[in-house]
Amino acid sequence: MIKIGHGYDSHRYKDGDHIIIGGIKIISKRAIVAHSDGDILIHAICDALLGASGNGDMGSYYNNSEKYKNIDSSIFLQDVVKIIRDDNFSIINIDATIITEKPNISKHAKKIEDSVSKILNIKSEQINIKSKSNDKLGYVGRHEGIEAHVVLLIEKV
Repeated sequence: MIKIGHGYDSHRYKDGDHIIIGGIKIISKRAIVAHSDGDILIHAICDALLGASGNGDMGSYYNNSEKYKNIDSSIFLQDVVKIIRDDNFSIINIDATIITEKPNISKHAKKIEDSVSKILNIKSEQINIKSKSNDKLGYVGRHEGIEAHVVLLIEKV
């Protein structure tokens, strides 16, 4: 059985010196406002994996307690992968879009793909990262926030 998952995450920006996307630190004049490290890509992948496997969403497992304050989001992804693998699912592919005006995410796409593939223990060829601007429209266009959309396929093995 093949199942599709969709994940989404967004966060506000604040003044800062970097953001984290897919476990990669990217120099930026903005930082992400979040309880954890704010890795929107990993959060969206987690939601997509949990949804596709019928295991709810990140909110079902993680809250805003002190336990998760400033936590490295790759820990969430490692937990979620264990959940879906315990249910005998494997990842076929992941397609992600990061939407932000700045910083330029596309020049970091390969490093992000490699980072996520290592966390998931899959080939980097199974992951595609795209970056889009919002043509100065809405909160993303005003440099007030950032979004991630993820679509993925998993299969029962």
